[in-house]
Amino acid sequence: MNQTLVVIGNGMVGHRLVEILRESSWRIVVFGEESRPAYDRVALSSYVDSWSSADLELPALAGCELRLGEKVVSVDRERRVVVGASGVEVSYDALVLATGSVPFVPPVPGRDLPGCHVYRTIDDLDDIRATVEAATRPGRRSGMVLGGGLLGLEAANALRGMGVSPHVVELAPRLMPIQVDEGGAGLLKRLVEKLDLTVHTGTSASSIERDGQRLIAKLASGLELDLDVVVFSAGIRPRTDLDLGLELGPRGGYLVDAACRTADPHVFAIGECAAVEGVTYGLVAPGYSMAEVVADQISGGTKVFPGADVSTKLKLLGVDVASFGDAHAQTEGALEVVVNNAVAGTYSKLVVSDDARTLLGGVLVGDASSYLSLRPLVGKEVPAALLQPGGAVDVEMPADAQVCSCLAVTKQTITDAIVSGVACDVAELKACTKASTGCGSCVPMLKKLLTECGVEQSKALCEHFTYSRAELFEIIRATRVTTFSALVEKHGTGRGCDICKPAVASILASLGNGHILGAEQVSLQDTNDRFLANLQRNGTYSVVPRIPGGEITPEKLIVIGEVARDYGLYTKITGGQRIDLFGATVDQLPEIWRRLVDAGFESGHAYGKSLRTVKSCVGTTWCRYGVQDSVGLAIELELRYRGLRSPHKLKSAVSGCARECAEARSKDFGIIATENGWNLYVAGNGGFTPRHADLLVSDVDTEELIRVIDRFLMFYIRTADRLQRTAAWLEGLEGGLDHLREVVVEDKLGICADLEAAMAAHVSDYADEWRGVLEDPEKLARFTSFVNAPGTPDPTISFRAERGQRVPVSLGIPEVAR
Repeated sequence: MNQTLVVIGNGMVGHRLVEILRESSWRIVVFGEESRPAYDRVALSSYVDSWSSADLELPALAGCELRLGEKVVSVDRERRVVVGASGVEVSYDALVLATGSVPFVPPVPGRDLPGCHVYRTIDDLDDIRATVEAATRPGRRSGMVLGGGLLGLEAANALRGMGVSPHVVELAPRLMPIQVDEGGAGLLKRLVEKLDLTVHTGTSASSIERDGQRLIAKLASGLELDLDVVVFSAGIRPRTDLDLGLELGPRGGYLVDAACRTADPHVFAIGECAAVEGVTYGLVAPGYSMAEVVADQISGGTKVFPGADVSTKLKLLGVDVASFGDAHAQTEGALEVVVNNAVAGTYSKLVVSDDARTLLGGVLVGDASSYLSLRPLVGKEVPAALLQPGGAVDVEMPADAQVCSCLAVTKQTITDAIVSGVACDVAELKACTKASTGCGSCVPMLKKLLTECGVEQSKALCEHFTYSRAELFEIIRATRVTTFSALVEKHGTGRGCDICKPAVASILASLGNGHILGAEQVSLQDTNDRFLANLQRNGTYSVVPRIPGGEITPEKLIVIGEVARDYGLYTKITGGQRIDLFGATVDQLPEIWRRLVDAGFESGHAYGKSLRTVKSCVGTTWCRYGVQDSVGLAIELELRYRGLRSPHKLKSAVSGCARECAEARSKDFGIIATENGWNLYVAGNGGFTPRHADLLVSDVDTEELIRVIDRFLMFYIRTADRLQRTAAWLEGLEGGLDHLREVVVEDKLGICADLEAAMAAHVSDYADEWRGVLEDPEKLARFTSFVNAPGTPDPTISFRAERGQRVPVSLGIPEVAR
C-alpha cells in the first residue's frame, strides 16, 4: 500500500509541494481551511479588478485528495493521525505543515470595531468591499491602511481599486523600511502620492473610534482621520496555533533543520510557518525552495535548504521597486553609488565593497529594469560600467544567474530551451522551464532573452492584449466598442493592468466616447485625469486655464488674480505662456473652475496626455520683423486641437519670422512664418532628451497647413505606442520622415480623407471638461475633501511664505521664509 503524505495548508507553498510530488507513489491528502482551491496570494490586490476568484486560482492538481473547508483541529503525533473539524481522521507516514501566517494586528484600541479589517485572503477583500459599499459618505470614500511595507502598499492599491482614497500610516520613518533605503523611500513616497495616496510616516494609530457611520482614527502625531474603512496590514506572524508540542523558533514558526524537518522525524514545516534553523521567511521564493527540499527528502533524497535570496522586485501601485543583497550597506567598509534622478522619477543605489571591486547589493525605485541583470552579480566583481551614471542598465547576466528566483530557474536553462527550439515565446518558456509561474516579475527578462537568442518578439501592449496600441485603436474604431470591459472581454484576457487601462482610456477619449470622467472611464484614469488637475508634491492641485496663443484681456487677468488671491494660490507664468495656479485642494477645484468658467475660461488640459499649449510670439501685430500673424494662427490651432487625447502630451508653437522667438522647432509640431506662408516642423521636443523638429512642408498657406497638421496628428494618435512622444515615434517609424511625408502630404496610403474626417469630428464634438463636471452632480460629488468634513482644510497640507506667495513646506524646511 502506498504511503500517505498529509499536507496541512492549501496555500501557494503547499500547492507547490503537491505539484512536485503529483507523479510520485505517495497518497497525498491536503487539508485547506478556506473553501476555495489554492490561489495566487501574491496577486491578491488584482482580485479587485474583476472580483473573480477564478482568475487567481492556481492550476488544479490531479492525484491528491483535497479537503477544502476542513480545518485541522488536532494532530496525534504518537498515532500519526490528523483530525479535521468534521471529525475525519487521516493517518500519515509524513506530515507537512504549510499553515502559512496570520496578519499582525497592533493592539490599537478600537481595532475590533465594524469597518476594521485585515488583508490576507480573498474573503478579507470581500469583507472590505462590503464595508466600502455600505458607506454613506457622498463621493469618494476614505480609508486607512496601517502599515507601509509590502503588504500595506498592496492593501492601499486594493482600496484604490474600490474607489477609496487611502491614507497609509507607517511607524517607521519611511515606506518599505526593510527593503528600501531612505533615498529610495523618499522617491517612492513622492511617486505613490501622485496616485491619490496620502502617506504618514513616523507615526501610528493611537485609537480608532466610531462616529455614526464613520470611523475616526487618531494618530500619535495628533492628526485625526475621518474614515469609512480601516485595514490592518502591518506584517505577518507564523501560524502555529496547532498544539503539536513542537519547539518554535525565536520569532515564531515551527523550528526545523536544513532538511525542513522538525524534532519529530515524520513532521516537516515549509513556508511562512517554518523557522529554518531559527529563521522565518515571508516571501514565496524561500517557501518554494523548502517545498523542493521536502519533496526530495520524503522521496529518499538528501537535499537541504540552500538559504534564501530575500531580494525582491515588484510593482507597487504601478511603481517599480527592487532591492537585493546588502541593500542597506551594513557590510563593514561598504561604499554606496547613488543616482537619484528626481526629474525622471528614478533612484538607483549600488552597494560595493570598500575597494569598489565587489557588488554587495542595491536598491532600485522607479525603474527596476536592470534588477535581473544586477542581482546575479552580487558577490562578484563589479563591471566598471556599473559605477558610472546609467551604467547599471545594460549588464550582461552570467549563464548561471537565476532569472526566476521563485523557482530557481537559471539563464542557461532558459536559453537552452530557446536555442533548442523547445520554446519560442514566453508562454512556452513558462510551460517548459516553470520560469515566471511564481510571482511573474521575471517576464521582461524572458522577453529579453528571447530577443537576444534571435526570436522576434510580439508588440503586444501588455499581457492582457496581444495587439499593439495602434492595432487596438483600429479595433476600437472599427467595432465601436465604448468600454474597457467590453474590449477586454472580446479582444483580450484577464482584468487589465496599469499599462493597458490608461492606454485604452486615451483611445476611447480620442474617439469621442463621452466625458473623460464617464461611469467606466474614471476607473481607468491616472490621478491627474481623474481630478482634471495636476497633483503637486504636498497633495494639492494646480489649475491651468486655457489662454490660447498666450493672448488675454485685462478683465480675464483680473479674474485670475482674484481667484488666486481668494484661494491663496501660488501664481506663476510658465514658459508656455500660461498662468498656473498652485495649491488648490480637491474640494476647492470645482469652486475655482466655476469662477473661471463663468469668466470665459476653460480647462487648459495641463493634466492630460493631450494638447498642452500653442505658444506664440507677437508676429505682425506688433513686431517690426514679423511676416505673418503668429498670434492669430496660434489661437486658431489651439482652439482647433484643444482636448485632443493622444499617446503622450503635445506641445506646439508659432513663430512670426525666422528669428524663432516662440521656439517652434522644439515642439511636437511647430510653425515658422515665411514671406510666402508657413513652414511646418514636426516631432521635436525639449525636456530630458531634446530634439529639433524636422521640416515636413514649406511655404504653404494657412488652409493647407491646417490640413497637413490634422493628418499628422491623427496619424500619430493612431499609430504611436503608449506614452510615446512624437520625437520617438518618428525615429521608430519605418521610412522615417520620408514615409511620414508620403502618408500625410502625398496621401500614398489613401487615408488622408479619413484622417481629416476624424479631426473634424473631434473639433465638432469638443466640450470643456471643467464645465462638464460642473453640470453633472454625480461627477461633482467626486470632488470632496478626503480628510475630516468636506470643506475642512486638510491638516496634513501646510505652506510657508516665499517671495510674497505660499509654497509647499518641504522636508527639513521650516514654515518661515528662507
